Amino acid sequence: MTLDEKLAQISCVWLKKGDFLDSEGNFQPEEVAKIHPNGVGCYARPQDTQGMEAEIERKDVNDSTVIRSLTGRNPADTVALVNDIQRWHIENTRLGIPTLFHEEGLHGYQAYQATSFPQSIAIASTFDVELTERIYAITAREIRARGIHHVLSPVVDVALDPRWGRIEETFGEDPYLVSRMGVAAVKGFQGSGFPIADDKVLTTLKHMTGHGQPEAGMNVGPAHLSERNLYEVFFPPFEAAVKEANAASVMASYNEINGIPSHANSWLLNDVLRDEWNFDGAVVADYFAINELEKRHGIVENIGEAGALSLRSGVDLELPDGVAFYALKDRITSGEYDISYVDQAVGRVLEMKERGRVFETPYADADYATEITGNAEARAVALEAAQKAPVLLKNDGILPLSKSKYKRIAVIGPNAAITVLGGYSDEPKQTVSILDGIKTEVGQNASVVHAQGVTLTDNRSWWDDEVNLTSPEQNLRDIQKAVEIAKTADLIILAIGGDESTSREAWSETHQGDRNDITLIGEQKQLVDAIGALNKPTVGVVISGRPLALTNVEADLDAILYGWILGQETGTAVADILFGDVNPSGKMPVSVPHTVGQIPAFYNHKPTARRGYAFGDAGPLYAFGHGLSYTTFDVSEPSLNTTTIGIDGNATVSVNVSNTGDVAGDEVVQMYIRDKFSSVTRPVKELKGFKRVSLAAGETKTVTFEIGPEALRFYDINMERVVEPGAFDIMVGNSSTNTKSVELIVE
Repeated sequence: MTLDEKLAQISCVWLKKGDFLDSEGNFQPEEVAKIHPNGVGCYARPQDTQGMEAEIERKDVNDSTVIRSLTGRNPADTVALVNDIQRWHIENTRLGIPTLFHEEGLHGYQAYQATSFPQSIAIASTFDVELTERIYAITAREIRARGIHHVLSPVVDVALDPRWGRIEETFGEDPYLVSRMGVAAVKGFQGSGFPIADDKVLTTLKHMTGHGQPEAGMNVGPAHLSERNLYEVFFPPFEAAVKEANAASVMASYNEINGIPSHANSWLLNDVLRDEWNFDGAVVADYFAINELEKRHGIVENIGEAGALSLRSGVDLELPDGVAFYALKDRITSGEYDISYVDQAVGRVLEMKERGRVFETPYADADYATEITGNAEARAVALEAAQKAPVLLKNDGILPLSKSKYKRIAVIGPNAAITVLGGYSDEPKQTVSILDGIKTEVGQNASVVHAQGVTLTDNRSWWDDEVNLTSPEQNLRDIQKAVEIAKTADLIILAIGGDESTSREAWSETHQGDRNDITLIGEQKQLVDAIGALNKPTVGVVISGRPLALTNVEADLDAILYGWILGQETGTAVADILFGDVNPSGKMPVSVPHTVGQIPAFYNHKPTARRGYAFGDAGPLYAFGHGLSYTTFDVSEPSLNTTTIGIDGNATVSVNVSNTGDVAGDEVVQMYIRDKFSSVTRPVKELKGFKRVSLAAGETKTVTFEIGPEALRFYDINMERVVEPGAFDIMVGNSSTNTKSVELIVE
């Protein structure tokens, strides 16, 4: 390969792809031949129309790039473009190497008409590994059907700050839960091994690492983390996905650790990822992150130095547009820069294409892509996930609702008549709002009326920079209108929370998404207060991408169903749960504090933390692992098969789980472990196992957890991973605050 061909293989095109598309979005081979005669190694998001809109102002990302909402191509049009681009690469470049297309698939394929599943944080609240794998298998199938072999997903960041706008993209606060969900997602995407099957895609683990606890909760902020904290909290999901699921690629994170940005951190990407975990895939850059080594972090003086440093540090593929690696050409030609770094990266990218069967299967079938996208099977799984994800946080006996009891139902609130899909979403084939779901559910049994009550912002956009809160004056007028409508009803359902504009990725100083508060945004508290003053039966349904402290509105709500973001089938799932067709079974994947002043509030804290405040509660408002049901469960005292094991030994702990209520339901049984005496301080408890159990009314099942060295080990004073002899508390229950304990001795 020539140097130009090598540099092309480790570079990508996105913002500038409009340069070789006509005004209708059709591929222009003569134009790409001029600009990229050697082809490109990677082509970003072929389903979107980035680069085609005249009104989009293309600047360097650090000079406030405008990236607006993009009209997506339908399946057939995407396939046509993909096939044209691949045909040109194969037939018109010297080496005939096809390009590697990538797309986003955070909670479904981010593409027009593709299935929109619940957001990641909601998937985590299912505590259902098997369902998670099925969700991402369908996502993979819809992506691959359009000719795409690579997805920038899953996010396996451990998220410890609810102010952070990207917390919705994660699987929560616990390393074990995130690990299990992450491994399931990778297996769903990729399958069992390489080369991947015809309905699978190569994955990218995001974002390595420490991304989920940024300074002040602001996206890309420095992560002030010790080496121990990295190994015990933030590394485990990445390590598990690499070792257990063989994730194909890893994306370096925007943030810095110990003064070193991740895209320049050889210790992180080479020593830990490759040498310690034996990762043999490719490391891809986050969008524009190599540029930011110069523009934002200020550790190099120009883009060429940024490319040189990131390539040396272990980054193999520049996203989204090739700039920094191309800038190395003169340095390599002169002998100033070692070409072996380029060769190494090219080898990894080509191996990735081999593993993804890009050479064997470069083309897609438009009819199949159209048929498979958003089909009945996908919609059924989206509904199942949306039914399992919501967490019942409060119920004063009002739920499940009786269709015969209420004859006029008011559905009120900013999230009543819309379907919030969350970040990294497009327009699916169908959506169901809470209002429409309830209308369908009650049919002729009751009349349903609606009022907005509160409008959150003037632009419900995840993409657009400018978003402003709706004026209080307008909202107060609308609240009064809502109250008048609510007065006519005998049941009120309040759909509150947030949307894509109030919790999102803050990718620049002009595009914000993090918050300095975790209460209901805008005048929603005033809405709840006004409705509460009517003293009518009121149910709150919270649709939100972040944990919200409902401390100041809880008393006005007879029941609270925390739905997170439930995807395209939101309304059907919410109605199913409220009226008892489905028994709620979700569990909180994060701890929710009473106030923003408690942050961080994660459950697996050290013994010296959470001592208390002089005039406030230091405990969680809603605990990790907590969630109510329409039935009741009893978890017995745990029983060990042996009370003593060696440091390399294994034990099992069992409990009997009984449904002591009148209806069938699912319970999530959780096992926590505490090393009572250790050479370094250990958390008060750590999740090390969970199982979702379905029980008929009156039924009892035995649940057994394995306890091996992997559950007991930790990093000692010398940062060696060991199991130390001593006593361990083995705790089993249905939340982090409701467990029963037995002692295991390790000799």
